[in-house]
Amino acid sequence: MTPGPRELLKDAGLRITAPRVAVLEWLSEHPHATADQVAEAVRARLGAVSTQAVYDVLNTCSRTGLLRRIEPAGHPARYETRIGDNHHHLVCRGCGRTEDVDCVHGAAPCLEPSTTAGFAVDEAEVLFWGLCPDCQGTPARQGSR
Repeated sequence: MTPGPRELLKDAGLRITAPRVAVLEWLSEHPHATADQVAEAVRARLGAVSTQAVYDVLNTCSRTGLLRRIEPAGHPARYETRIGDNHHHLVCRGCGRTEDVDCVHGAAPCLEPSTTAGFAVDEAEVLFWGLCPDCQGTPARQGSR
């Protein structure tokens, strides 16, 4: 059985608060959400919760490994509860829609650096860029492929 938000917070040594529980619950059902999307959803669920409080929850949960923060260039940071694996993401250049891609296999040069400069490499973060099905049909976007 997958632990719930309360157990995850407790195991991470964090206080169990209504905003933390609400953020983790909502993100488990809505991965790749922005901080603004999370704040709006948490306020709808709990009432008055400041945007700063939601940012604090997102930062604390990211720092302690309960959330993963992804930062596609030119788009707002997005958060997800899928942690502990080295999955990658597809990002739409048009609308920012983000989808998970399981770890890439095969001989791609981007997965094994030509030099490590002494680093102990333990993760590769790959973003695939393109247009989602909805944006592919948008006339203004058809010429930008």
